Amino acid sequence: MGNAAIDNKRRHLLKAMATASTAAAVSGPSWGQRAMGKADLIVTGGTFHTMDVTTSNAEAMAVRGNRILAVGSIADVEALAGPGTQRIDARGLTVTPGFIDAHSHPLLANEAISVDVNVRQISKVQALLKEQAQRTPPGQWVLAHMYDDTKFDEGRPLTLQDIDAVVPSQPVMVRHRGGHTGVVNSTAFAMAGIGNDTPDPEGGRFFREDGQLTGKVAELAMDVFDDVGEWPEVDRETNRKGASLMTRRMAASGLTSTTDAAGNLEGWISYMDALDAGELYTRVAFMPRGNTPVYEAMKATGMRSGFGNPMLRVGAVKYAADGSASERTMRMSTPFQGTDDYGILTMSQEQIDVAVDEAVANDFRIGIHANGDVTIDMVLNAYERVLSNWEGANPRFRIEHCSLVNRELLKRIKTTGSIPTPFYTYAYYHGNKWVDYGREKMRSMFAHRSFIDAGIMVAPASDFTPGPYEPMMAIQSMVTRQDSQGRVWGENQRISAAEAMQVCTVNGAYASFEEHEKGSLTPGKLADFVLLAQDPLKTDPNAIKDIPIVATYLDGQAVFES
Repeated sequence: MGNAAIDNKRRHLLKAMATASTAAAVSGPSWGQRAMGKADLIVTGGTFHTMDVTTSNAEAMAVRGNRILAVGSIADVEALAGPGTQRIDARGLTVTPGFIDAHSHPLLANEAISVDVNVRQISKVQALLKEQAQRTPPGQWVLAHMYDDTKFDEGRPLTLQDIDAVVPSQPVMVRHRGGHTGVVNSTAFAMAGIGNDTPDPEGGRFFREDGQLTGKVAELAMDVFDDVGEWPEVDRETNRKGASLMTRRMAASGLTSTTDAAGNLEGWISYMDALDAGELYTRVAFMPRGNTPVYEAMKATGMRSGFGNPMLRVGAVKYAADGSASERTMRMSTPFQGTDDYGILTMSQEQIDVAVDEAVANDFRIGIHANGDVTIDMVLNAYERVLSNWEGANPRFRIEHCSLVNRELLKRIKTTGSIPTPFYTYAYYHGNKWVDYGREKMRSMFAHRSFIDAGIMVAPASDFTPGPYEPMMAIQSMVTRQDSQGRVWGENQRISAAEAMQVCTVNGAYASFEEHEKGSLTPGKLADFVLLAQDPLKTDPNAIKDIPIVATYLDGQAVFES
């Protein structure tokens, strides 16, 4: 990208930031002013899980403005009612804080330019690709997303030959739902000048069988295609609609806060536009991706983590230092089952150190994607070096995913005050993939039990699109560690439903320094809450994912009703 284009993007960003700052400044009176007067809304009759130990026996809740006014007995709360107070009769329902997702990618699946191939037969993928090619101008890339190599009835992954058979003359990229691998066709390889003898790029891989390219490309090898051919573009209005659509879907699952954990400039503008239009249905913590125009612009303009307002706020800067858990490319000290493959590193220790130093120098928190134990060690090396002379509060550096741990890593995570964000729906949803790790290794992966026992504030993370974002599925997955086929992966990492609820609420707020604003039904906090048809603490653990969401409230207003 040229300097003029970058300068233009920075000007656009500055305008968007000024809007965000103004929104924060004029968002209304202080909590003390709002608290004076009668309740706007009272909720009674339900089972309340406040996630606040000081209000654990609540019978009712009052809301004034966008804040919780009171939580307590029916008599005390009813005393706050006035002639205009609205009421919710929650008899038979369970009332919880709004759920929080501390790591997702809401805009990753752009259906405006890419076709969803989350199907169970390769023939259906082929049919969808053929239709997408017919809708795509000649010469442009034909794009697909939500591909999952382990869920086909054929029992094998998609190949170059499968794509060539239906789209022979246009370049095709079928992106895995995990975002770390894809499958391309022969035309794409030819346009990029890649043949069977082309060496793998550093930090990436072109997969081969018997010396022949299979079509699968991983990690930084995907970047080789960025400057090849003509890629579809999406206009600003379409991006805005995408942000609105995805946050609406997330709200319908009970989420009131999510996190874009590798945002770009177009994404930030999309969220701002949706917010301005009154169509942002969850709060968004925006983590700019490192070494991108949006991060450079934020640093240049003096922006930092925490900037924004309760609806849209800048989080930690995000980097990625190794591969994927679900796509089996994460870097480990021991190989995948039956192979000599230890996974892929995408950053060196020096690069990680530089990224951490730069973030700290610009008042940014940092979150580094590190799945494997080798990579987690490298990230902790960088954090420990910076924190050795640290003055002030714990900066809560993050380890995104933090999938494979051991006792020594747990001690270091606790000592540094780091926030791990392991996948919360993966044990249930991605069962077929854990065969490649083996049952023994799975006893140390997505280690919610180990984190909690070590006193570590483990955060909730779907990593959508790689994993489903639904909180009810997440709670079931963490409680049972059982996949959709009934196999158990890492039974020693099971936690209770109450602990899983805390991970998805209180811990999620802590991960973004917002524990005083949300995460529990506590007077003074934002009125974000959910009505559930059943109580997760009393439901059959294997049926928690099926608990219906009756309604989701953000700022005391319904953003979803069934």
